[in-house]
Amino acid sequence: MRVSGVEFSYPDGRAALRGVDLVVEAGERVAVLGPNGAGKTTLALHLNGIYMPSSGTVSIGDAPVVESNLTEVRRRVGLVFQDSNDQLFMPKVHDDVAFGPANLGVTGAELEQRVRSALAAVSGEALADRPAHHLSGGERRRAALATVLAMDPDVLVFDEPSSDLDGAGRRELVAALLSLDLTQVVITHDLPLALELCPRAVIMREGRIVADGDTRGLLADADLLAENRLELPYGFELGALEKD
Repeated sequence: MRVSGVEFSYPDGRAALRGVDLVVEAGERVAVLGPNGAGKTTLALHLNGIYMPSSGTVSIGDAPVVESNLTEVRRRVGLVFQDSNDQLFMPKVHDDVAFGPANLGVTGAELEQRVRSALAAVSGEALADRPAHHLSGGERRRAALATVLAMDPDVLVFDEPSSDLDGAGRRELVAALLSLDLTQVVITHDLPLALELCPRAVIMREGRIVADGDTRGLLADADLLAENRLELPYGFELGALEKD
């Protein structure tokens, strides 16, 4: 995945991205950190063509993110939204997971296999016949992830995956994400989550990437965190982050 010189402004003229360059290699897990308004979600929405850059380019493997290529790009890039309800709207979780591939023309035994495999990947087999509004927050998040996995993506992009989850739901989600052998871009304010999931992190501020490196090293830099309005949770041991 390559983002080169991407700039983007909203219709009111507010600049959201100011020359973003980012390369994520196949199989990498990269956290995108930064304060509110830094441009993190705007960047995520460029990765599967929901937004298009004012200038610069985005490509997923050999597929440029352009209007003529959006069907293929959106198959390759699965975006898991912060609000799981944006992805769960059918009577049963099974139907939600089947919805995307069915719209691509997948039917019959292949469709059922995709649903089973996607739910198994998130330890969600028992969710198949349940309506989403009967699920816990963690179950909804895993069901939403399964809807994306059923599309057989190359890249997963998560917007605040741990928001509103209790401790058990968070642990279940982390286990699911660590088990997936896919490129992952994780947008989060949850710095311990970034450390647990992503060996590499970038920090955004005012539409630019201002730091890129080893997650442990970045989070151990108190001055860097303060400059970018990032804080580790109270009581979190900074010493535990020091490099060996």
